[in-house]
Amino acid sequence: MTTLLDGYREHIVAAHKQPLFLLLVGFITSFVFIRFSVRMIRAQVRWWPGNVTPGGLHIHHMVFGLGFLLAGGIGVFATYGGHPWIDVFGLLFGIGCGLVLDEFALILHLDDVYWSEQGRKSVDAVIFGILFTGLLLIGYVPLGAEPGEETRWGLVTVISVNALAMIVTLLKGKMWTGLLGIMVPGLSWIGAVRLARPSSPWARWRYTTRPRRRARALRRERRLHRRADIARTWLFDLIAGAPDKVPAGHPAAHRVAERMAARASAHLDAHAARALARRSARLADRRSAAAAAATQGAPAPAHGAGGGGREPGTRRRAEQRRRSVRAGRTRTHAVRPTGLEPRPDRHPHLRTHTRRIRR
Repeated sequence: MTTLLDGYREHIVAAHKQPLFLLLVGFITSFVFIRFSVRMIRAQVRWWPGNVTPGGLHIHHMVFGLGFLLAGGIGVFATYGGHPWIDVFGLLFGIGCGLVLDEFALILHLDDVYWSEQGRKSVDAVIFGILFTGLLLIGYVPLGAEPGEETRWGLVTVISVNALAMIVTLLKGKMWTGLLGIMVPGLSWIGAVRLARPSSPWARWRYTTRPRRRARALRRERRLHRRADIARTWLFDLIAGAPDKVPAGHPAAHRVAERMAARASAHLDAHAARALARRSARLADRRSAAAAAATQGAPAPAHGAGGGGREPGTRRRAEQRRRSVRAGRTRTHAVRPTGLEPRPDRHPHLRTHTRRIRR
């Protein structure tokens, strides 16, 4: 215990890193506490206090985190960073960081995705924040150069190469290898020289014209990363809790499906969109012809007949609709003018006179 206290005084207090250390302590403590709290609430434990809902309004803990962030940040400037206030406000700022980053996915998606797969981004953000703060705590000043001392160019070179390797590793889709490479330089170098993941930006840029390398990346993805993803999912379930299994008919599933459909339709080019419109127009023509034939008691024309059995008016309307779709104009609709009622002495199967107007 004495050795631990001596090490704390030497490496933290004497190095003027106590505010940053307290910030990291508040960061980790608030994240662990709030995750434990929400899991107790999710399990509906009776002895644990529930959500804060004054007047039926659910207040997320991100709101309290913003309050801690404001108190810590403004307090440091108000007290000119003097002791012991800088230590207190550093602890408050760390608590606010943990509470806000725990709901990072809510801020990113502007939707309550806390217990869904998208909510895992909050855990990524928290772990990245803890790693970055830990690097600042145990590392030197930037590039390891003390003011007034001779620059150590060897250390500068190692840090620069490690930063470049970390960026390449992140571009190759190896998120955790790149983030852990901040703390362990050799890890990011290994990730930079190995194959990229098939869905990464590096693969889209470099493997398009290299089918063999892309095939190797796909095989490695199926063989190795499947096990790594299983271990990562298990670890995240242990830290943050398992996400909800949304059924197929749930409104959230419909929202996700609508977003995916919108993204897919946005990538359709003009030719594909016109082809889809023409197919829809032909389908509508066949349905209208079948409905007209059923109304008049005549057999419906076959689909493969090319429209030869259609009436002249039906063929003319179909051709006009195809020309309108092909030219990108609005379709022509037949609208009954107001004031014209069907004559009572007419046959009920005969159509009344209609005027064609363009909308």
